[in-house]
Amino acid sequence: MIDLSPEVITVIMLGGILVGVLTGYYIAAVIGAVAVLVGFATAGPAITGDVLYLRMYDFSQKYSFLALPLFIFMGLWLEKSGTVEDMYKAMYIWLGGYRGGLAVTTVIVGTILAACVGVIAASTTMLALVALPSMIKRGYNKSLAAGTTAVSGTLGILIPPSIMLVVFGPLAELSVGKLFFGAFIPGFILAGLYITYITIRSFLQPKLAPVIPAEERAIPFWQKTKMLLVSLVPPAFIILSVLGVIFFGIAPPTEAAATGAFASMLLVIARRNFSFRLLKETCYETIKLFTYVFFIAGISFAFVGVFLHLGCGNVIEELLLAAPGGPWGAFAAVMLIVFVLGFFVEWLGILAIIVPIVFPIVPILGFDPIWFAIMICINLQMGFNTPPFAPAIYFTVGAAPPELGITMADVIRGVIPFIPLIMLGLALCSFFPQLVLWLPGMMIR
Repeated sequence: MIDLSPEVITVIMLGGILVGVLTGYYIAAVIGAVAVLVGFATAGPAITGDVLYLRMYDFSQKYSFLALPLFIFMGLWLEKSGTVEDMYKAMYIWLGGYRGGLAVTTVIVGTILAACVGVIAASTTMLALVALPSMIKRGYNKSLAAGTTAVSGTLGILIPPSIMLVVFGPLAELSVGKLFFGAFIPGFILAGLYITYITIRSFLQPKLAPVIPAEERAIPFWQKTKMLLVSLVPPAFIILSVLGVIFFGIAPPTEAAATGAFASMLLVIARRNFSFRLLKETCYETIKLFTYVFFIAGISFAFVGVFLHLGCGNVIEELLLAAPGGPWGAFAAVMLIVFVLGFFVEWLGILAIIVPIVFPIVPILGFDPIWFAIMICINLQMGFNTPPFAPAIYFTVGAAPPELGITMADVIRGVIPFIPLIMLGLALCSFFPQLVLWLPGMMIR
């Protein structure tokens, strides 16, 4: 065994993960390899059984994690239900007469979709297929349209039922239900900031977002009202079947996820889109995505066990507590680290590195753990849209119909103005913590 100080081991383990991720290797393999090699070299072979195995086993027994495949299943069913097309058509008739109305409609639909899906790949892809062509064909600037699509799709990873929050809860040992309701108002704040930006920019630069011709909107008031109400019934049904039962204390998130999955199946059946081939494909996609997430989360949990066993947790604690500016200085340091990691590492890897190491220190710093968790999730909204990683940008480019001619440069130019808006949302929730904590405090236990 090699005798190294905890400080040196901390640098080796965290540095090893960062270097390994940048090489492009599968993140679970990188995290697992660092844990095994460093643990074996410094603490001997017993660590693989005493720490790694037991931590993996303990993580696999976390009941709340069962909600993850159910929420994934629910989101995939909704993707195939045709609900998004109906919502978008109904709303653009109402808002198409305003400059920037289609882009505003995209944000609103993305917000509603976020409360139903929770999977960024599904929500961004649906918006790219439905909203993006509608905007481009009506003369919208490509960058504005593509940027709006990308950032609206990422709301699905913040507004519940988000799979990020389902993973976050077990990793930080927090209530998934409270995380859900803590994320609601911040998600709506971001959506409101996006709409404000689009409205102001469309007013100042009318050519970027032209008004829809009157003949396209020439529908009687009662008819377009009926279209809107009918299109909102399915998402309202899904939202109430999940978040309603959690908020009113009828069921915890895991059981609520089951009701949501069942409700999404009923919706697809009611719309006559159900088939056994579709059921098979949805189950396969659910298993594939859940296995991917679960394996990374489990390996990360085991990695943290080795990290703490070797005394590295104390090193991080002392480092944060010694940060200039006291607790707020430590908070700023964590936010900066999350922001920088967002350029290079996917959200699962960031949570795996940050959450189990930092969260034991959060009560010592005097912060509410639910608030701190939501701050990290808001911060990660930027990671989805800041290259070179930026999965929302890749999803938008990949799903956009080829005839639109959307390029990577178009999407990047489009998302850049939204990044300061996310920073503003993060600042608002930092200075006014009740924006995050009010709804969790109102939950019926």
